[in-house]
Amino acid sequence: MIYQNESSENTQNQFSAAIKELQIGKILRRSNITKNCGVPAYEVFQFLLLLVFRSRNLFRFLNSRHKDQAVSKNTYYRFLNDTSFNWKKFLLLLSGSVISVFDRLTRPERVKVLVLDDSVIKRNRSKKVELLSRVYDHVEHRFQKGFALLTLGWSDGYSFIPVGFNLLSSARKSNRYQEISDNMDHRSNGYKTCRESMLSKPEAAILLIRRALSAGIRADYVLMDSWFTTEPMVQSILAEGLDVIGMVKQLKQRYIFHGKLYTLPELQKFVCFEGAKNIFGSLCVTTKNGIPVKIVFVRNRNKKSECLYLLSTNCSLSDSEIVRIYGNQWSKMTISAFSTICRYFRNTDKYSPEFPCLAQVQTWKK
Repeated sequence: MIYQNESSENTQNQFSAAIKELQIGKILRRSNITKNCGVPAYEVFQFLLLLVFRSRNLFRFLNSRHKDQAVSKNTYYRFLNDTSFNWKKFLLLLSGSVISVFDRLTRPERVKVLVLDDSVIKRNRSKKVELLSRVYDHVEHRFQKGFALLTLGWSDGYSFIPVGFNLLSSARKSNRYQEISDNMDHRSNGYKTCRESMLSKPEAAILLIRRALSAGIRADYVLMDSWFTTEPMVQSILAEGLDVIGMVKQLKQRYIFHGKLYTLPELQKFVCFEGAKNIFGSLCVTTKNGIPVKIVFVRNRNKKSECLYLLSTNCSLSDSEIVRIYGNQWSKMTISAFSTICRYFRNTDKYSPEFPCLAQVQTWKK
């Protein structure tokens, strides 16, 4: 473990040992993060990453009395702006390496999940940010100017590892204020990342899950909130070989029970609510496309007269186990792990899809 409030020398030694154990240099080379001349990419990356653990800012460090320890500021800015670097692959490879170590330290029967979530990055004062778009904020229930940050993480109930991210623009051209820069090479990883940012949110989510599985990251379930828990999304995740546990909201969907179609409030009539504390009961139903699911009715703590609906594609799980997996594992997913991304994008006028991955080291320092 690397402690943040240690002395500089002790932090440097711990940091170097951690980088060597994780084989960061090899992962950098596999992610095409190299420099042909000047300062090696490994040293530039190590310097930038160490600033996070020292709670330092690059701009202030280069203007402090310790500036002799650094090289030219253009070296760091060119390194961060290089569109040929594949930071998403770097994060995925590093996460897979860390998760493989955790697997050896935990019991094989422990439930492991992938957690899918999104948030809005507001840029209401911006005008010319690359791929700036009009996105809908489901928390404030209105449109915002900015991006939608889609994140995927892995958890075993005690640890949380960021696996992938996608800073989404809008899939509709009419909602985008700016397009991709014409100066970007279409063969570069940066351009490919920009193209992926214009995918719809379900397509981008499935792409993140598919990449995590192809990297050897093992999981039993995908946890989602009510926005993602739709029948087409569930069907796509089942095709990848994973089960789904997610919260469901009553919209227009119907479920087949005893040969008839019912809405979620109508299904409550078949559950006995008398004497129940937090879990009222469950029903095994079928979606319109024939997917067998189990719906658990849980008391809403914020409004006890209402109940929440949890959907699980694994009907063999008990009600309490479904609630435990969703609640206990979901609590490990915090958007604060990606808060540095938000802080950075408030101070830049370029999309720079490579930057967010560096910022996610805030998660590992804890």
